Amino acid sequence: ERIDDARRIPEYVARAFATAMNGRPGPVVLVLPEDMLAQAVPDEPSLQALARVEPVQAGCDPRQAEALGDLLRASQRPLVIAGGSGWTPEGAQALVRFAEQWQLPVANAFRFQDTFDNHHALYAGEVGIGINPKLAARVRESDLIIAFGPRLGEMTTGGYTLMPVPRLPQKLVHIHAGADELNRVYQADLAINAGMQEAVAALERLQAPASVPWAAWAQACHADYEANLQPQALPGDIDMAAIVGLLQKHLPADAVLTNGAGNFASWTHRFFRHHGLAKGHKTQLAPTVGAMGYGVPAGIAAAITTGRIALTMAGDGDFMMNGQELATAVQYGARSIIVLLNNGMFGTIRMHQEREYPNRRAGTALRNPDFAALAQAYGYVGVKIGKTAEFESQLLAALERTQGTLIEIALDPEVITTRGTLSAITQSALNKR
Repeated sequence: ERIDDARRIPEYVARAFATAMNGRPGPVVLVLPEDMLAQAVPDEPSLQALARVEPVQAGCDPRQAEALGDLLRASQRPLVIAGGSGWTPEGAQALVRFAEQWQLPVANAFRFQDTFDNHHALYAGEVGIGINPKLAARVRESDLIIAFGPRLGEMTTGGYTLMPVPRLPQKLVHIHAGADELNRVYQADLAINAGMQEAVAALERLQAPASVPWAAWAQACHADYEANLQPQALPGDIDMAAIVGLLQKHLPADAVLTNGAGNFASWTHRFFRHHGLAKGHKTQLAPTVGAMGYGVPAGIAAAITTGRIALTMAGDGDFMMNGQELATAVQYGARSIIVLLNNGMFGTIRMHQEREYPNRRAGTALRNPDFAALAQAYGYVGVKIGKTAEFESQLLAALERTQGTLIEIALDPEVITTRGTLSAITQSALNKR
């Protein structure tokens, strides 16, 4: 909104915070015209700053909680998909207890992988881009989906094909803090407008049976996830699964991982295991709308505001969207670590080109700068590696430094996804013609 009268600034600011913090949280833009900023405002009590705005969360009706319990008792293959914003460590801990009481397999929604502990025996994986094919099959085979917090957008639903619109073949319970997200795309069998903590607290009070018929199903869901951690053999001198394994080995459990948009992000999405918000910290910051350039400033902000280790996974095209923010990092003493995968192209777009128009590349090749030298120019330490064996020592050195580090990895352009090569995608497209 636009503020034209300086006397209304307290009103607009209070409303902006209320809008940003309630329902589905998100940013608010207030436009400040230059002439308004020059207005003189009398010192009157009515024009003082208003009290701090606190979010208002809807509670969960006990009757709705009981209705969910009835759906669970009638189920044979339930699956929870957890995610979205608004979770606290206490709410995440309650989610763990609820899942354990009912022995429910829990998958995390796209880029909300820190909602539920990835090490837990009930964890089933991430429902998003590059989903484990076995998890996709589990979603389709389930007879009850409890969407706990996510808004069920394009990424989590596989472009609305994994979960067909507007009515699922299985039962759907959708729990969300924003009423406008409920029944927006999918008609839920049970729609619960409640905050995450309020909803899970109500569900914890449900009486779980002594045994459930889906215990073996839950174990199989987790076994599928564990099997998906085994990488495929791919060409080149860089083994990205091994690189992520080294991140897992050496980063502290409360480290914050950030990324923007691109195929490069799929490596940490598939192979990095978050300890979960229930352990006390949010550890993943990533856009759910395909926004390139998010990871670098997010990592810098996380380093400044939390004091924890912040590691950004970036692609070459992704980094160039906001790489200048290294100047901000140095100015404010932020110590982020950036792992930059350089394959000389906009990888995701090139992949789509080969899939739809094989061998007809257009506008996806990049002539990149020397990223390590560029980082040094800003005041970061910049290094390059071309082999997997060179990474561990550089990561350990970065963790010990008091300044930020950029580690540039020369990645074979053939390694386009965690599961296959660019040539294979091209050949598959040609075979269909």
